[in-house]
Amino acid sequence: MAPISLKDLNEVIDSLPQENTWGPPTTTETTLNGVPYAPFSKGDKLGRMADWTSDGKDRERGGRQQFNQRYRDQIYGGGPGGLQTVFNLEQQNEESTFSLVDRSQTSSRGRGFGGRGSAVFRGRGGRGAQSQRGGRGAFQRVQTRGGQQGYDSRGGRGGRGGRRFGWKDYDKPQRNREASVQPKDSWKVLEEVDFSRLQKLNLEAGEGEDLDDCGFLYYYDRAYDKQPGAPTSIRKLQVLDRAAYNVSTSSDPVIQDLADRNEATIFATDNILSMLMCAPRSIYSWDIVIVKQDGKIYIDKREGSSLDMVTVNENAADAPLEMSEGNKDQINSPGALKEEATHINNVFPSQVVLENENNKYEASHPHPFYDPNEETDPPASKTYKYRRFDLSLSDDEEPVHLIVRTELDAVVKNSISGEDQMLVIKALNEFDNKAQGSGGALDWRTKLASQRGAVVATEMKNNSCKLARWTTQAMLAKADLMKLGFVSRQNPKSTAEHVIVGVLGYKPREFASQMNLNVGNGWAIVKAFVDMVQKVEGDGKFVLVKDPNKPTIRLYQVPGNTFEEDDDINSMMPSVQEDEE
Repeated sequence: MAPISLKDLNEVIDSLPQENTWGPPTTTETTLNGVPYAPFSKGDKLGRMADWTSDGKDRERGGRQQFNQRYRDQIYGGGPGGLQTVFNLEQQNEESTFSLVDRSQTSSRGRGFGGRGSAVFRGRGGRGAQSQRGGRGAFQRVQTRGGQQGYDSRGGRGGRGGRRFGWKDYDKPQRNREASVQPKDSWKVLEEVDFSRLQKLNLEAGEGEDLDDCGFLYYYDRAYDKQPGAPTSIRKLQVLDRAAYNVSTSSDPVIQDLADRNEATIFATDNILSMLMCAPRSIYSWDIVIVKQDGKIYIDKREGSSLDMVTVNENAADAPLEMSEGNKDQINSPGALKEEATHINNVFPSQVVLENENNKYEASHPHPFYDPNEETDPPASKTYKYRRFDLSLSDDEEPVHLIVRTELDAVVKNSISGEDQMLVIKALNEFDNKAQGSGGALDWRTKLASQRGAVVATEMKNNSCKLARWTTQAMLAKADLMKLGFVSRQNPKSTAEHVIVGVLGYKPREFASQMNLNVGNGWAIVKAFVDMVQKVEGDGKFVLVKDPNKPTIRLYQVPGNTFEEDDDINSMMPSVQEDEE
């Protein structure tokens, strides 16, 4: 067969029917189902999916950015020879509202926390500038959420530090904790105040004055001040049966006598008052009962309140989990750790003193709660000092006095002057540095001697609220020293036996400075809530509740018989009970 020429082939193709030709039909329309489109042109450029020609850092980190910069606009129909169609316009409009997060490491050398990725961090605010002098703490009124007046200061410290979420926490669920007390329908919300607003307050209340002291103190055993962590300094924690008391404000006979003599208008105990003063550091829920009677205010607690318990790693980035949250160790749950820590703090102060009836410090009055006819155990070393502070805003204002019952645990002779120095004794406890909720704590047995600063810094981070409360109590009592015992489990899997790894001593104000504790802010918080209660006409009962999942405090006005079915708190105050009857 003779070869066919190109001219003959074209003639054969042209003679074929139009519907049998290959490819899409030729058309002059510029719309497809009513939507404009751009016909394909050989001059149009199709964008590349990725650029594999670049190398090094540009290929690893800048590949996608280079692709967007070079080829993003070279879409179909958008080349030099193509038509600028509606597709191109819609693409650009959509991309104008979309932006990529730059995760590349910047070259700035700030004080922030570096690292790859964009971590969310809520740090502590800086100190504000004191804009005015004179007065008592530059107290300034501001408007609160409920429409009533609160307080602010020109200066003071900013927000409290929160946890920093890393790249592993992007999908961590929100922990829902239960409130310490469930509000009822009969409770009326008076105020809702965020911690960020409380942290701006400031009020200087001075050093305070001593009104009365009761009880006695044994001398501290200096043998426990040996090198912490050394094998010779580790001792077993002993359980000594001593009568200790945690009497509420309205049950204290000395406070009732001071109230009858009109020595002050506000009354509290250091345990309750320290919780309110350190409220912005708290994570767990708590509640405080406030009773207003005959122009006097009693800051009190209910029976079974969480204020009596000592928390463990409350402020840790990964706090201990409840059993319902997946914790496999019952002894390491928050409730069990609270009971263990409370027990340790009850027995530890009695062990580190020298019980000698012929050599002890006697207060002006005997023990106010101990009755030898009813108790079988001897009383623990304890002195109760009743101290008064002035919470007025200026020297020209009428004094607003607050009386607080403070506690001291021991006394020690100064090695230079020979004078007696008052001590507050507390104990930190280590449960298992490898368990969940340990907060990255170091092994005390091996690190307390060589890395004392790191151990204490970790405890300041994980137990910020607890240590702040203890330091505040020491300063309220005007203690000279604060002794911190480091108590660890003999076996991490058992709570039956504990050992004392070491004891460290600190001056309360120096320790407060190390952990950025501002006592003036605490006094301002107390003053703010007291003023909220005083603005309510007549007598009444109020409850402060810390939200279990938010940094917020709510003030409720509650009926007079609230909590009576549980603890009969009004019966603690005869005047209140008689008036209600």
